[in-house]
Amino acid sequence: MSYLSNCRRSACDYISTVDDKHVETDTWLETRGVWKVFGGQSKKALEMSEGGMSRAEVLAATGCTIGVKDVSLSVLPGETFVVMGLSGSGKSTLIRCISQLTEVTKGSVIFDGQDLAAMDEKALREVRRKKLSMVFQHFGLFPHRRVIDNAAYGLEVQGVPKDVRRNRARLVLEIVGLKGYEDHYPQQLSGGMQQRVGLARALTVEPEVLFFDEPFSALDPLIRRDMQNELIRLQRDMQRTIVFITHDFAEAIKLGDRIAIMKDGEFDQVGTAAELITNPATDYVREFTEDIPKAKVLTAADVAHAGALNPDWKRVQSSSSVESLIPLLLADPLPLVVQGPDGVSLGLVDRQAVQDLLGRVA
Repeated sequence: MSYLSNCRRSACDYISTVDDKHVETDTWLETRGVWKVFGGQSKKALEMSEGGMSRAEVLAATGCTIGVKDVSLSVLPGETFVVMGLSGSGKSTLIRCISQLTEVTKGSVIFDGQDLAAMDEKALREVRRKKLSMVFQHFGLFPHRRVIDNAAYGLEVQGVPKDVRRNRARLVLEIVGLKGYEDHYPQQLSGGMQQRVGLARALTVEPEVLFFDEPFSALDPLIRRDMQNELIRLQRDMQRTIVFITHDFAEAIKLGDRIAIMKDGEFDQVGTAAELITNPATDYVREFTEDIPKAKVLTAADVAHAGALNPDWKRVQSSSSVESLIPLLLADPLPLVVQGPDGVSLGLVDRQAVQDLLGRVA
């Protein structure tokens, strides 16, 4: 259903329609062996890297930088996939390759069954305008345009009539909490509010995939937390497919359904927060996870194990943090029954399970 013919619907109806649209589509995003080499001898550098030479060795021999090295990933519809890494790890280059803001040196980017990397400029432009949106760290707002026209810019590029695009932008601005600020200019808004305008601009074109390149890293801690919570709320309501770039592991844990840890242009490990924390595949991943408060991050579902269930035992939700279980286990030696959202029992949690995870309970 097109929103262009229904711009007078309420914000709640708008969210429901987006969600319905998402449920009906099987669109997903995938990269297959993507490489990006910067420099004049990219072919030679690629061959050397494929032959086993390190990033530093390739740079010394050719002057070329291996930005992204043979990255393959699949992002499911409605998933928030976070790519996390330090400066220079290649994460921002990767998201630009996926969104085709940067041309890949080798590999494929498959979206909705089509290879974006093989598209001509005209076809790629249409996909970008209508199906993909990107939110950057720097807001990139037009200072001479009002908030509503900044939010409607993507539709303006598509040639949508002014009254229609403004009606749509007005609805989205309400969704992101900026109702009443439509006629303000960006410089009249706080940093967090400007980032909301950037988010509204991305959402107004009804994208199927949203790319975020460290969008909150320049914000003050409290505003950053508010924007993270806002994104979680929007994702819960709208269920977009999101690729999110960050250098902050705590942010990755908070936002991501799955997280990819990136180093020197390639993935060290991909998994859920629980998988990365409980079973780090490399020393590099372990360094990121060692200071994470496991009891706060991991849930009852993460430590549940099979066992005979007693209907009289206390039940806890699968999403309950391990931290919240500790007082219950200290007060009563009996196991806790872990219950899923649908009420089905998923297993048990006892003192031993928590002690194995944290080292001690008492």
